[in-house]
Amino acid sequence: MMNVIHVSHEVGDRFRIRIRGHEAFVDQPVDDGGRDSAPTPTELFVAGLASCVAFYAGRFLRRHDLPTEGLAVECGFEFAPDRPARVGKVELVVHLPEGFPDDRRKALLSVVEHCTVHNSLNQPPEVGIALEP
Repeated sequence: MMNVIHVSHEVGDRFRIRIRGHEAFVDQPVDDGGRDSAPTPTELFVAGLASCVAFYAGRFLRRHDLPTEGLAVECGFEFAPDRPARVGKVELVVHLPEGFPDDRRKALLSVVEHCTVHNSLNQPPEVGIALEP
């Protein structure tokens, strides 16, 4: 069965996102005609990748009884210079907890490089869009 996410218009460029009883919002910056009341869809897309990497890193640390305090992921992205409009580059930095063992770095990198969102970018899903009245 397909997981369902519902997105509905609020006002201007602002949309409400409902996922399993949770709510999030998207908007556009003021310079792009929005109210800047929430991240853009593209920012959420990239944040999804960064948070997936963080989640996988956290699970790795807990599974190996390593501390998670200080674990963080920083992420930067750029738009592609040509068409179609899309994210052209993403760079992520995983900030490891103090004292993370050097001999576990390669294993952790392998784990985070295979998070679900990263896998979905490397092997894109089929996307269908339908219009209803």
